[in-house]
Parts: sequence; C-alpha cells; structure tokens
Amino acid sequence: MRKKSGLHFGKEKKKVNIPIIKEIFAWIVEIAIVLGIAFVFVYYIGLRTSVVGPSMMPTLANKQEILINRFIYLITDPKPNDIIVFLPNGNEKSHYYVKRVIGTPGDTVQIKDGTVYVNGAPFEEELETDAILDTELAGEEILLAEDEYFVLGDNRNNSEDSRYANIGNVKKQHIIGKAWFVVSPYEDFGFLD
Repeated sequence: MRKKSGLHFGKEKKKVNIPIIKEIFAWIVEIAIVLGIAFVFVYYIGLRTSVVGPSMMPTLANKQEILINRFIYLITDPKPNDIIVFLPNGNEKSHYYVKRVIGTPGDTVQIKDGTVYVNGAPFEEELETDAILDTELAGEEILLAEDEYFVLGDNRNNSEDSRYANIGNVKKQHIIGKAWFVVSPYEDFGFLD
C-alpha cells in the first residue's frame, strides 16, 4: 500500500482562541447597550420638529426647531400651560402642531369678552396675550371629555387651534409629547419655560 503524499487540508485541529472570543462578545454587548440607550434617548426625549407659522409667537417663532419629550406623557398627563406637540385629529399626513394647553379633561372652557375662562374663572396665563377677537366654537361653553384637551396658540389672534372645527379638542392619543428645548436657531438655543 502506498501512502498519499501532498497537502493535507483540514486534517489539523485548529485551536479556538477563547480570550479573543470573549473580547469580541464584550464589545458586541457594549455596542448594543450604547445603541439601545441612544435609541431610547432620541425616541423619547430627542425627537426634533420645526414650528410652522407664527401661532406661538412670542414663545416660539416660525421655523424654530424644537425637541419633543415623548416620555413625560407616558407617566403623567399634560397640564395647563404645557406646550404640546400633536397631530390634529390624529392626521398622520399633517405637520405637527405646537400649542399651549388651556383646558384639561373635565374642564369647561369659554371665551368671553376677549378672555379665556376655565371652569368659570379667567385662565391664569403664564404670559401676556392679546384679547381674543375671534371666539369661534369657544364662544359657547365647551365641556372637555376625559381624554380631551383645549389648546390655543400664544399668538391668540393668529392661531389655528381648538377654537376651530378642523382642529377642535385634542385627544390624548394624538399628543406626541411636550416641547421642551429649542435647538435652532442658535441664538434661541435653550429650555422652554
């Protein structure tokens, strides 16, 4: 019998380098953790959108870019004077609307003589606003359901908000989150009050 000569591929056992495999696995786990934290940060408190129009002047201006906190309304409800971001009537094809919460679930809201009344008392504004000239739907008392919010723009006489039938009361499920930080332009960079 003759022995075959030549190359012998695959006949030698290869040694597995355990320390290198452990190092690679540790890197993969660390990268996955960092990516997970980055995703959570961006998704819940770093969603970015632009303000469209002058309805939130003087608080926010047209084309300013803001960050939205989506997380806060998972653990608490919007409060009066919060600046919220929402889709009107849940319309996914619309741009995000940015408005100030005036009435919360169970409240009654009415605009009389240019003033906003919530539960029969003048609304406590956090900023000075002009008298409202056009009451639209809010000329009559509006009772908010348990999942509805009444919102107005800070520029009360140049805002499409809950006074108008095409926006109406905002359901909680249509609220994206709370506006909390201005990122652009640079001279306005900072937290919203």
